[in-house]
Amino acid sequence: MMNRLVASRRATHLSLPRATTATTTTTTTLSKPTTRHTSSTKTPPKPSAAPPRRAVTPFNDDGRIPWSALSVPEKTGRAAQQTFNLGLVAVGLALTGGVAYVLWTELVSVDSKNAWFNRGVDRVRGDAGCRRLLGARDWSGGDIKAFGEETGGKWRRARPIASSSYKDANGDEHLVIKFHVQGPLAAGEVHMHLVKPADKNDFEYKYLFLEVKGHNRVYLENADAKGVGKDGKKGFRMFGFKWS
Repeated sequence: MMNRLVASRRATHLSLPRATTATTTTTTTLSKPTTRHTSSTKTPPKPSAAPPRRAVTPFNDDGRIPWSALSVPEKTGRAAQQTFNLGLVAVGLALTGGVAYVLWTELVSVDSKNAWFNRGVDRVRGDAGCRRLLGARDWSGGDIKAFGEETGGKWRRARPIASSSYKDANGDEHLVIKFHVQGPLAAGEVHMHLVKPADKNDFEYKYLFLEVKGHNRVYLENADAKGVGKDGKKGFRMFGFKWS
């Protein structure tokens, strides 16, 4: 009898942990659905409101905001800014065209004063009488220097060529040029007068001569002398024709 009681107590004692373990397992299993239900009920965060844009003015307008989104004062400011920008572009184009025109007429064109200056220098260097008067040792006149008027100040080396141009009553264009030449023995001035008749496209020489102090002029071109007739009378020009 005693043995049965002892065996029964041992069986009861050994079965208690199993029951506890089962109870714990059951409790853990039941808690999982509760956790899932709690996470599914969370409310999503609301999106933050966009910050208000700054007002568009002619000074800060970069064109990113479309025209339809602008207010009436902002549209007025953008229109004023674009008008100002177009004005700057037009002024820039006008200045560029003016500079191009000056470069063409003064340097590139065959009728520019620089082009005629170079032709005049070549004529002086190529004339035997001019080379002899200036004392050139080189038969090509390479040792004869040509330059413009002397200037003072910082740009003393930049010696501009003295020139003037005008149109007379008959519509003829005149170009008058003067420059200096320096040879090994003497220095002088070269005077050039060109005329473009109204009915022609090219300039013609009226005169081209070298003048050295103490010597007679050396004429390389002289239209007035060519206009003297056989009877010694000088011809004149009228209605586009030369009359003797």
